[in-house]
Amino acid sequence: MNFLAHLYLSEPNAEAWLGSLMGDFVKGPLHDRYGIEITRAIAMHRKIDVFTDAHPVVLQSKSRMSPGRRRYAGIMVDVFYDHFLARHWQDFHDEPLAEFTGRVYRALERYHTFLPERLQRMAPMMMQWDWLGSYADIDSIYTALDRMGQRLKRENPLLNSADELVANYAQLEADFRAFLPDVLRFARGHDARPGLVQPDLRR
Repeated sequence: MNFLAHLYLSEPNAEAWLGSLMGDFVKGPLHDRYGIEITRAIAMHRKIDVFTDAHPVVLQSKSRMSPGRRRYAGIMVDVFYDHFLARHWQDFHDEPLAEFTGRVYRALERYHTFLPERLQRMAPMMMQWDWLGSYADIDSIYTALDRMGQRLKRENPLLNSADELVANYAQLEADFRAFLPDVLRFARGHDARPGLVQPDLRR
């Protein structure tokens, strides 16, 4: 799962959002580096990734990618699923996407100095260009995957890889809709705590 999906699956509070995003930037044992709620969210991020990678519907989505890009199918499918989540957000969440992402961005801004260094560098661009909301547009999926490909040391197999989304759109959307209820049940089953008090992020 990519950024938006991890945020969607997390507890609806600032610390859980931070941990959900930090899961891609923090490696190794967590110990006491972070508070209990952030640590719990990072651990949940890792569990969701393991569940996702082994899920038969996700494996089916990966198999739809062309052979030349199959090695990077996991990256592409993660971003494609974020596209469908953003595009059909109103089907899955009561709060408008712009309001939800706005609260996430304010949490990132408030706790900027607490973030891992690479996420510190990325967060201002995420907010300025509204990466989370922009996933609803296919042009932004091209941009996101091209940007990821630029970080690879070998030739860029992700350049124009959103072509795979366009070519398999209906099938991938059906895969996403079949998978989302399963991963949501998994996340809720592994994090069945009562809802936490949400901090006031309006300031």
